Amino acid sequence: MTYEMDIAGLKRDLPLCKVTDDLYIGAFVMFGDVELTVHCAAELLKLAPEYDYLIAPEAKAIPLLYEMARQSGADKYFLARKGAKAYMTGVFEVAVRSITTMSMQKLVIDTADAELMREKRILIVDDVISTGESLHAMEELVTKAGGIIAGKMAVLAEGDAMKRNDIITLGYLPTFNPDGSVKA
Repeated sequence: MTYEMDIAGLKRDLPLCKVTDDLYIGAFVMFGDVELTVHCAAELLKLAPEYDYLIAPEAKAIPLLYEMARQSGADKYFLARKGAKAYMTGVFEVAVRSITTMSMQKLVIDTADAELMREKRILIVDDVISTGESLHAMEELVTKAGGIIAGKMAVLAEGDAMKRNDIITLGYLPTFNPDGSVKA
């Protein structure tokens, strides 16, 4: 089963994936889709508030983060990793549970990145906002680092996330019943 979607003028067929017995989601994956990544980055930048740096959670938003930085001429962006790396000089971390991972995870930034964020306007970007848990963790990281949240953006808002007025998105991704019909 697939769901045909128009994403800011580009059509894609999203495979439907089972999350629970009564909930399926449309798999929106930018990895490998250069046209979609470049297009969505450009469209989001048209809507972006003023900011000093971009940040996104690892991993599916990485191509979007990079492309937004490249198109805007930025020479630095931040990535919240899923775990501490040996090269990190210290870490800020928060716990997060995402709809697509099913278990608790951590999001981590290096203290050197946190120092650069202090008192800077940080724009949080992601591919899809669903439950808002990853977004909330990103907000915590930025705030812990002393950054100022300039705004929150995602390519798509999924399910109830569309009701939020604090996130700038390019479109709505519904959730689905097991038969592929859109949930009411």
